[in-house]
Amino acid sequence: MSTKEKLISHVMKEEPVGCRNKVTVVGVGMVGMASAVSILLKDLCDELALVDVMEDKLKGEAMDLQHGALFLKTHKIVADKDYSVTANSKVVVVTAGARQQEGESRLNLVQRNVNIFKFIIPNIVKYSPNCILLVVSNPVAVWSGVNIAGVSLQNLNPKMGADGDGENWKDVHKQVVDGAYEVIKLKGYTSWAIGMSVADLVESILKNLHKVHPVSTLVQGMHGVKDEVFLSIPCVLGNSGLTDVIHMTLKPEEEKQLVKSAETLWGVQKELTL
Repeated sequence: MSTKEKLISHVMKEEPVGCRNKVTVVGVGMVGMASAVSILLKDLCDELALVDVMEDKLKGEAMDLQHGALFLKTHKIVADKDYSVTANSKVVVVTAGARQQEGESRLNLVQRNVNIFKFIIPNIVKYSPNCILLVVSNPVAVWSGVNIAGVSLQNLNPKMGADGDGENWKDVHKQVVDGAYEVIKLKGYTSWAIGMSVADLVESILKNLHKVHPVSTLVQGMHGVKDEVFLSIPCVLGNSGLTDVIHMTLKPEEEKQLVKSAETLWGVQKELTL
């Protein structure tokens, strides 16, 4: 008789229960692990899968999380370079990608990422054809319109963001935009805020919250954008993924900046080899 049999008497056979909310994180770099930890701490999944091409790093990160699983409600944490470990995922978070090298053009960086995604995405879809993909990348647009309870703050303060604004909201906006660069200068990278943001998106999807989040979606035909590009705009997220787009009333200057962002992206996108 084994030690386990001496300690525990088995009285009923349990039927195997499949995981209901499996989440996969592709890429175990700083952002990937911040996302994984944030998802675990919010108790969003009953199984977490990690995938990366760097086997030693992957194994080490997985073991580290497994050693802490006693303090989590998600006890099943798996990892492998083979994408079969991701099978039947509800949500797949892709954080893997190429880093920009010194002096490298945006076109070359994007092209390298496209080549990486050509390998990653088909493997994800092969094992989880019905999953919702969440691709984590740099923000592609900054929205300057701020609403609280449906009220435009610029209606309350018409000078908001302008040179005559005594409250200096323009400076606050600049600090928000430049904040990531300041963090990078101080510690070399950004990760935790991104990871927490990812967990918030995953929560809205898995819990079908229908919350509004600024996420990247196809904006062709909106706000004067003519090309097939993706920009960050307020959208509703639920069990089916992105279900609705919120129509914002933009000032002519804001719409002009949005179109300019779209044209910049299209200028890079149209040169890509797909």
